[in-house]
Amino acid sequence: MSFDIDVTVRLGEAVVGAVVPDDGQDSGLTVLFGPSGVGKSSVLNMVAGLLRPAAGHVRVGGVTLFDAAAGIDVPVPVRRCGYVFQEPRLFPHRRVAANLRYGMGRGAPPIGYDDMVALLGLKDLLHRWPATLSGGEAKRVAIGRALLSGARFLLMDEPLASLDRARREEVMATIERLRDALRLPILYVTHDAAEAERLATRIVAM
Repeated sequence: MSFDIDVTVRLGEAVVGAVVPDDGQDSGLTVLFGPSGVGKSSVLNMVAGLLRPAAGHVRVGGVTLFDAAAGIDVPVPVRRCGYVFQEPRLFPHRRVAANLRYGMGRGAPPIGYDDMVALLGLKDLLHRWPATLSGGEAKRVAIGRALLSGARFLLMDEPLASLDRARREEVMATIERLRDALRLPILYVTHDAAEAERLATRIVAM
């Protein structure tokens, strides 16, 4: 299930856009790479349906989510994308287990709850409150919640931002396990060249 994206949108005086051609692969991690301010996060928002493109199309795995010419704009919940933001955005009044289960029931997830907990190493965190988690732990919980929402694909917006070196390594190893074990298409934003080279199965420069 690969990405096929060709979108543009006007944001104030700037025109933001990107072309991610279908590479024919069933899965992998596609990195949108470039400096801050070029519109990488805006492209993620257009794929998610949070920002409507002015022109172009968005297809994932051959399924059209947006096509300006054809008048197609699939509602956000129906797109079934898991979105991991720069900040974990966990519910502070819910323990980790409740945060993880929040999105369940919106579609068949690519991995079951117990398998996800094992894959992401979350067993010892399930009864903790978000405020007690390290940055890396919170990010792993956010990734798990996105998976359990019934995601067909993942969007990741600078998920290593604001983490120290040890936590970056922790989360990067988690993303590598997701990429290799689940074979779930991932569209990933970063401005870090080393991060892109390590994680990407292909890199799209912006």
